[in-house]
Amino acid sequence: MHIQNRKNIPGDARKIALTVLNALESGRKTLDAVLENTHHKYPLMLKRDRSLLYAIVYGVLRWRKRIDWIIDHFSKTPLDKIDPRVLNTLRIGLFQFIYLNRIPVSAAVDTTVEMAKSFAEPWVVRYVNALLRNAARGYKNVPYPSVEKDPEAALSIGKSFPKWLIKKWIGHFGLAETEALCDAINTIPPITIRTNTLKTTRKKLAHALEINAQRVEPTTYSSEGISFCNPEVPVSEIKSFKEGWFQVQDEAAQLISHFLNPQPGETILDACAGLGGKTGHIAQMMKNHGRIVAMDKNTEKLMRLESEMRRLGIKTVTTAPYNLNNTMNGKPLGMFDRILLDAPCSGLGVLRRNPDTKWSMSKNKLRYQSERQIKFLDILSPLVKPSGILVYAVCSTEPEENDAVVNVFLNKHPLFVIINNPMEISNKVRSLVNAKGYLRTFPHVHNMDGFFSVCFKRIK
Repeated sequence: MHIQNRKNIPGDARKIALTVLNALESGRKTLDAVLENTHHKYPLMLKRDRSLLYAIVYGVLRWRKRIDWIIDHFSKTPLDKIDPRVLNTLRIGLFQFIYLNRIPVSAAVDTTVEMAKSFAEPWVVRYVNALLRNAARGYKNVPYPSVEKDPEAALSIGKSFPKWLIKKWIGHFGLAETEALCDAINTIPPITIRTNTLKTTRKKLAHALEINAQRVEPTTYSSEGISFCNPEVPVSEIKSFKEGWFQVQDEAAQLISHFLNPQPGETILDACAGLGGKTGHIAQMMKNHGRIVAMDKNTEKLMRLESEMRRLGIKTVTTAPYNLNNTMNGKPLGMFDRILLDAPCSGLGVLRRNPDTKWSMSKNKLRYQSERQIKFLDILSPLVKPSGILVYAVCSTEPEENDAVVNVFLNKHPLFVIINNPMEISNKVRSLVNAKGYLRTFPHVHNMDGFFSVCFKRIK
């Protein structure tokens, strides 16, 4: 008789979701990292269970503030006094019967109570059971702060964002645009990929993807991008992925390589290469001709980047492990025609895909990111050849990481100027560049991640 692997039991999806949410409490790991570990631990998980796992984890993280408001309404124990494991258990239960229509309330409550039994004392289990049943009956009648009387609190709770961030956005964008931005971030985005033009065309790739996915559409601004939904198998299992026809990359990130405008035969430095999304794009724009140095402090990422380049058929990339938090003595890597600094940042522009960042970022961390970005630019600027290009990019729309960084850099480095009107890019991409030469994208305006980029040129 065939016995199903316990890793495939449907009920385990909720328990694994609880493990993932608990792992994020320390703030030491990102959601991507935790989910990757989970995937390796449960490789045989059924598609429906994996879908439920992702729906719960991402849903709880998107709507945590609003869910907590409801929990607080029905709980006699203050939120900050509830054990984090119990609080995450309650969040999972409430999320299911509030946001997942296909799951009956009774099933959401019963499975959540069973989860609580696996680690909590009997009186805690009774507390979880009572709160969930009361909330299931009355959550629709819970009062919320008034937009007229307290717009910051209303949007913070109603849209589920930290209050400090809502206050910041209202001051910068105004109330109506902040509300639109929150709604866009809380909408589940499509999967967006970039065609590897070294191996195929966007038209051929789109045709191939129609077998495995729904709503296959070309992106608006990037000439290589495609978006789609509901793939039948994980992206890594799609035939065209295995053949190296594409990389997963949001449209906004694709535009950064176009802004860099690398040319065949040039020497390029991808200074914070990570797993090589932009590295691969740069190589294909150079038609696999030239030299690209992919630099990152994480040697494990660089090893994976090398494997990724092999999958894509790219032969022009060499890796260089280096931590830009340390001063670079001399010019050990040589000089470059173009340098891309896709800098570590707050990640507040990619909250659609990384909702955990909402709860891990703070004002102090935002200031730290800004200081680090300026430092990285200082270190890299001497490596740019005369008349060479230095592109600064961040997946953030926050002024501290955008305008402020640019102003400090230009004041410290008079040999660099901004290219205000880069003629090499397409008219569609140029429409996203303002009079100052800043490329900006927003989820609620352009239906892509929030990015900022600027192109510096060394004048001599």
